[in-house]
Amino acid sequence: MDTKALFKISYGLFVLTAKNGDKDNGCIINTAMQVTSQPNRISIAVNKANYTNSMIASSGEFSVSVISEAASFDLFKRFGFASGKDSDKFAGFNGAKRGGNGIYYITEGCNAYICAKVVQTVDLGSHTLFIADITDMEVLSDVPSATYTFYHEHIKPKPAQTASEGGKTAWRCKICGFVWVGEELPPDFICPTCKHPASDFEKITV
Repeated sequence: MDTKALFKISYGLFVLTAKNGDKDNGCIINTAMQVTSQPNRISIAVNKANYTNSMIASSGEFSVSVISEAASFDLFKRFGFASGKDSDKFAGFNGAKRGGNGIYYITEGCNAYICAKVVQTVDLGSHTLFIADITDMEVLSDVPSATYTFYHEHIKPKPAQTASEGGKTAWRCKICGFVWVGEELPPDFICPTCKHPASDFEKITV
């Protein structure tokens, strides 16, 4: 079975933000879509390992900012490569504003935002599906939305060529570039940088 077939599905990219008490947080997701128009609802799928997941489960609200082709890699590093459990992702960041729900939405490198209130949750195993009523939304720019393919081809830095004759076997994360050295990558390995699974690693020589 060729799991790379899943990469052919067209995905958007989004900054998912939440607020619980005095804590603000956000993470990068690639699964957000409108599911109904009457009532106007969207759904998002969020990995349970993400701190934002538990914040939404507790507060029942979130905002989704649609990443555009104008986004820089710094946006992905800030919201995708660190855990909100250990850091304040909004510290020193000026590219965000509070929406009507009190939750930050991202203005830098995004073309729209949607505020939503959860009406249903579905346990999907590794992820939680949140279905939510839209409470507010706004278009921020006319720059096209970034797809997952656009991110890999135009935003994510190209990995350095590390292959060399007689070198060591290693595995490189195709999402963030983290390199793990070893002959066989454990099947349950999780990237310590971007939290993606072993299926998102490629074998290289260093």
